[in-house]
Amino acid sequence: MPFGFYGCDRTYILVLIGVLLCVAASAKVKSAFAKYSRVRSLSGMTGAQAAEQLLRREGIYDVRIEHIRGNMTDHYDPRTKTLRLSDTVYGSSSIAAVGVAAHECGHALQHARGYVPLSIRTALVPVANFGSSLAWPVFIAGLIFSFGPLLNLGILLFTAAVLFQVVTLPVEFNASSRALRLLESNGILYGDEVRGTRKVLSAAALTYVASVAASLLQLLRLILLAGGRRNDD
Repeated sequence: MPFGFYGCDRTYILVLIGVLLCVAASAKVKSAFAKYSRVRSLSGMTGAQAAEQLLRREGIYDVRIEHIRGNMTDHYDPRTKTLRLSDTVYGSSSIAAVGVAAHECGHALQHARGYVPLSIRTALVPVANFGSSLAWPVFIAGLIFSFGPLLNLGILLFTAAVLFQVVTLPVEFNASSRALRLLESNGILYGDEVRGTRKVLSAAALTYVASVAASLLQLLRLILLAGGRRNDD
C-alpha cells in the first residue's frame, strides 16, 4: 500500500508537522504570559477583581467567579455560569492575569448576549466528544478488516471533532476582542498595558489556530490512509 500500515507510514510527517505547530504555539503563549505576568497593572486589580467589575458593569450578576488550581486552566462554564480562574490569574494583579480574566469574561458576555458561534460550539460538544473518542478505533478497525464503510465512518467521526475546533476559533477571537475593549473602556488597563495584554491574548489565540491546523493535517492523513487501503483492495 502506498502510505504503509504495518511498515513505514510516510503520513506520519503530517502528524509531526501538527505537533511542531502546537509546540511552537504553546511555547509562544507561555513566553508571552511569563513576560507580562511580571508587569503589575496600574489599577492594582487582581484577575478576580477585574472579572467581577467587568461582569457587574455589563449587568451580569448570575456568574460565579471561582479559583481553580493549575496553570492556564482558566475557563468559563456556560452550563453552571461559572468563571474559573487559575492560580496565576485569580490573585495576581499582572496585566497578563487581568487580560486572561477579561477574556473569560468575554465568554460569559457571549453567553449572556446569545452569541451564535458560542451556542453552536456548545451544541457540538457531545458530538465532538463522541467523534474524538470513537474515530480512531473505528478507522483502525476499517484498516484491519479492509472495510470501506468503517473507514468512512471513522473519517466522518473525526471530521465532527475537527468541526468543533473550527467553530472554536471565532469564539476565542471574539472573546479576546471583547476583553480588550472592556478593559480599555472601563479604565482597568491603559495604553501600553492594553498593548501588552493584546500580545498575551494573541499568543493564546495562536494555540487554537495551531490545534485546528494539526487536526486538519490529521484528517488529511486519515483520508490518505483510507485511499491507500482502497487502492490495495
